[in-house]
Amino acid sequence: MTRKQRRLTIIGGALFVLAVAAGLVLNALRDSIVFFSTPTMVAEKHVPPGKRFRLGGLVQPGSLKRGADLAVSFEVADGGAKLPVAYKGILPDLFREGQGVVAEGALDASGVFKADTVLAKHDETYMPKEVADSLKKQGHWKDDYGKPKAGAKPGPVSMREGAEKTAAGATQ
Repeated sequence: MTRKQRRLTIIGGALFVLAVAAGLVLNALRDSIVFFSTPTMVAEKHVPPGKRFRLGGLVQPGSLKRGADLAVSFEVADGGAKLPVAYKGILPDLFREGQGVVAEGALDASGVFKADTVLAKHDETYMPKEVADSLKKQGHWKDDYGKPKAGAKPGPVSMREGAEKTAAGATQ
C-alpha cells in the first residue's frame, strides 16, 4: 500500500466514523429538537411522568388560580387538548390568560405538568420598528400590522421607541 492510498484510507475511515457519530447524536435528540410540544402532542405521545420537555399553547381564560407563596396553576390548551400546569415562582410580565406561553418541566404521576420555567410569548402582531420600516419600503406593509387588537393597550412598536418616548417625557 502506497503512502497516498494509506492517507486516503485513513481520511475515509475518519469521515465514516464522523458520519456514524453524527447519525447517533441526531437519532438520540430527535424528540428534543422540537421547540415545544402542544397538549395534543403530549396526549398522542403518552409522555411518561418525570420526562422533561417544553409545553406550549395558550393559557385558557378563567383557568388562572393564584395560591400562597407564589404558587400558580392554570391550563394550557392548543385547540384540541388541555393540560393543567402548576408553577411556583414569579410569572413574566407578559403572562396573562388567552396569551401564548411556553413552560419547561415534567408531568407528575397525576398528569399535572409541574413547570420550573414559564416564558410568555408576545402576540404575533409584534414587529420591531426596523422590520416594519423595511416592509413599508418594500411595499409589503399591510395596514393591520400595526393596529392593536381590541382591548389591547397601545404601546411602543419597539424598545428603542419606548426608551425615546420615556427620555422625551423626562426632559419636558
